[in-house]
Amino acid sequence: MTKTERYIYDMVKSTPWLKDLIRNIYQSFFDLLPKKKELFADEYDYKEHFFLGFHDVQPFSEDGTKVLAQRAEIEGHMPSANDVLHIGYLDFKDGHFGAFHHVADSFAWNFHKGCRLQWKDTDHLIFNTRKENNVYAVSVNILTNITTPYSFPIDTVSPDGQYATTLNYHRLEYLMPGYGYLHMGEEEILKPAPANDGLYIVKFENEEKKLLFSYKELAEETDNTTQLFHYITHSSFSKDGRYIACLHRYISLQDKDKRTTRLIIYDQKTSKHFSLPTQGMVSHYVWNSDNQIVAYCRIDGQDCHALFSIAEGKCVAASPTVPTVLNSDGHQSFIDNNSFVTDTYPDKYRMAKLYKVDIPSHSVTLLASVYSPKQFQTKDMYNHIACDLHPRVSRDGKFVCFDSPRTSVRSLYIIKCK
Repeated sequence: MTKTERYIYDMVKSTPWLKDLIRNIYQSFFDLLPKKKELFADEYDYKEHFFLGFHDVQPFSEDGTKVLAQRAEIEGHMPSANDVLHIGYLDFKDGHFGAFHHVADSFAWNFHKGCRLQWKDTDHLIFNTRKENNVYAVSVNILTNITTPYSFPIDTVSPDGQYATTLNYHRLEYLMPGYGYLHMGEEEILKPAPANDGLYIVKFENEEKKLLFSYKELAEETDNTTQLFHYITHSSFSKDGRYIACLHRYISLQDKDKRTTRLIIYDQKTSKHFSLPTQGMVSHYVWNSDNQIVAYCRIDGQDCHALFSIAEGKCVAASPTVPTVLNSDGHQSFIDNNSFVTDTYPDKYRMAKLYKVDIPSHSVTLLASVYSPKQFQTKDMYNHIACDLHPRVSRDGKFVCFDSPRTSVRSLYIIKCK
């Protein structure tokens, strides 16, 4: 953002409907001007009609020859109970996509987080689906096509493939539309902060389920009223498996789009949790292998990408990263422990940017600038159809894949980042 855009954004960001109105009017004016030229810093490849969704999963197989992919049969509206998502993987070699291998179908998905498709181990992928009103995870062996259903849906799989986090996707969809699943059966009456629900960890082998912390516990830490509704989203394991992070959010039902957010860390060694020193806003984050988190959040009164270091069950350091250059929200993915990629939402010209960030030098390199057509702009919080870039870096750090609708269809892209 420019300084003027940032100033106006800061003035209206606490009123989402006004922020969106100003954004839409602003972009509509620039739609009358010639389209900006796109940029790719290196050779790229893409597959139309495919996407992956969120930035927090690793789509590349361990040997780097496959990339997870999903294909929807609809576009331009939220999925219904009967809309299918075809899932599988694309062959990958030397920076180019090959054939798509269809593995299974899902009926529990959305455009932003898909069906939580991810690798469980070398030969197994796992995802969420639905049968009647039951949402659950299914693992598929891509060599034998043998499927294993589980009694719970997954959010994120642990690095060793033995555990997963799970949460109430009905509650998530009710309180944050577009991130849970619309087809969970009859809508139940939700309590603001129930004591018998929250973030769980489950062992795949025996489906043993453990409640890490409840909504009631989180509410007691933050909320002096009984009117705010609490929910959890965006959970993930640290690379060594010791810590589990998630976003804790709470809202008023009268204004679901205005929320307060904390980034919670659960330490499996001590069975205790703590929150990072942010100030009411956290949007996206990822871990590196040094038990550091980069998150877009507010610290010291400033919205920025910040680096947090976690050690022995507490946050030991927190500092902004290139705040004067990257002053808007984005989805991060580490290249290595000292660098990451992040994207931006479409600017006034509807151009979404992909950046590489070097942490020690505070330097930023533009990898891509791509057009995002107006029809892929989310209309409101109940029609969350936008196609964010959601960059995800390969295990060897050489490539980044991302989603983009630049050709007027949702597509999966690949470009070098090293």
